[in-house]
Amino acid sequence: MSFGNPSDDEIREILTRPMTVAVVGCSPDPNRDSHKIARALQTMGHRVIPVNPQAREILGLRCYGSLRHIDERVHMVDVFRRSEVVPAIVEDTVAIAAGILWLQLGIIHEAAAARACAAGITVVMDRCPAVEYRRLVSAD
Repeated sequence: MSFGNPSDDEIREILTRPMTVAVVGCSPDPNRDSHKIARALQTMGHRVIPVNPQAREILGLRCYGSLRHIDERVHMVDVFRRSEVVPAIVEDTVAIAAGILWLQLGIIHEAAAARACAAGITVVMDRCPAVEYRRLVSAD
């Protein structure tokens, strides 16, 4: 298998179009990357929904136990979980009809990415939205 991320233009479009982003594995600890990136997504103009079954509130926002518990439209799912749980997250992403699945740096699962793509979901894998934003948008 050989997965290919979207083009830089497509990634720029994703990051600059305000949307609702569910951050799966978002930590309540402000020192953790998932917390920092959720805050950065807010700064970029996105509405963030934290997903963590161990927390009730993160960033002053209601936290959900899973994607399927979210009671509003989610456009993008940003994943901070181990690669081996990505297939289940893909199934949840398909079930809630999110159009974009973003797997953070170091999170790689080509079969799950292929499943998401086959369901019509745009997949970005092994990338960080904050890094890509600085590279593609802030540099403009």
